[in-house]
Amino acid sequence: QVQLVESGGGLVQAGGSLMLSCAASGRTFSSDGMGWFRQAPGKEREFVAVINQIMHEYYADFAKGRFTISRDNHKNTVYLQMHSLNLEDTAVYYCARTPLVGLTTDVRNYPSWGQGTQVTVSS
Repeated sequence: QVQLVESGGGLVQAGGSLMLSCAASGRTFSSDGMGWFRQAPGKEREFVAVINQIMHEYYADFAKGRFTISRDNHKNTVYLQMHSLNLEDTAVYYCARTPLVGLTTDVRNYPSWGQGTQVTVSS
């Protein structure tokens, strides 16, 4: 079974930083691409960042220069380091797995999802 568990969300002031973690079960972690998505109330789920099997990264425009995705295959964990957070970053953040090698942003290419972790940015 594939299981993804996010952690690290919480309340942070605008301009602050937060590190999200996603622990993956199973022994095929290094063979999968891992992505982060987010969903604000009343909004569609949107792509944030992805890191593939050979450590290439791709980011949504709003995340470039502020967010960093990384993975530790030994720990079966993917991270999202977020800096300079603003109110628009408030959302539930999800990690997800894709078997594709390409840096896909399409939610339909991610068959496995975590439960999400809430990030709330305050003024």
